[in-house]
Amino acid sequence: MQALIHATQRGDIAAQVALVLADRDAAGLEVAQSLNIPTRCVLASESPDRETHDAAVLAALRDMGIEWVILAGYMRILTASFVTEWAGRMLNIHPSLLPRHKGLHTHRRVLEAGDPEHGTTVHFVTPELDGGPPVLQARFAIQPHDDEVRLRRKVQACEHQIYPEAAGWLIDARLRWQDGISTLDGKALHAPVNRFFDEDFFAEQGIPTT
Repeated sequence: MQALIHATQRGDIAAQVALVLADRDAAGLEVAQSLNIPTRCVLASESPDRETHDAAVLAALRDMGIEWVILAGYMRILTASFVTEWAGRMLNIHPSLLPRHKGLHTHRRVLEAGDPEHGTTVHFVTPELDGGPPVLQARFAIQPHDDEVRLRRKVQACEHQIYPEAAGWLIDARLRWQDGISTLDGKALHAPVNRFFDEDFFAEQGIPTT
């Protein structure tokens, strides 16, 4: 969330963050308030079911005139009706190289599977969990000394690079999703765009290489 806010403040994304919304008392709300960004907390615990909660979230978004939804740490599974409302205007980022390792505990599962590389994926949101079309991926080779903690830090550093980039594409209308097809600059995305990160990058981010 902070990376996205800073990208708008630098002018890297041609939009402003008009609302930070959470379903619980998340730390991001306080951060947003400190930056004078409107916030809204729609408590999931106060809704009897997902449909009621998502309807309340949708009402809040409409009330603020929101045009795009960029999910960042929003861990709820969204209802199909909500996703349909925002089809082509909502992105998520998932800490794996989709379609591998959908769901939770991705860093642990990558290590258990012996994968040679890891990364993170920006994708359009569809009703299928982590199943929307991938548009941009960050990739890096797994090192012998990598563990779950190190992988999580590496993935987060990559997310801060690629998520604002993809959000900027969407807002500039370079990235589109229509009739089940993703396009970038008018060309079909049959596979996500890749960004590769090496150990020098992670060292610059304060992540030790050994």
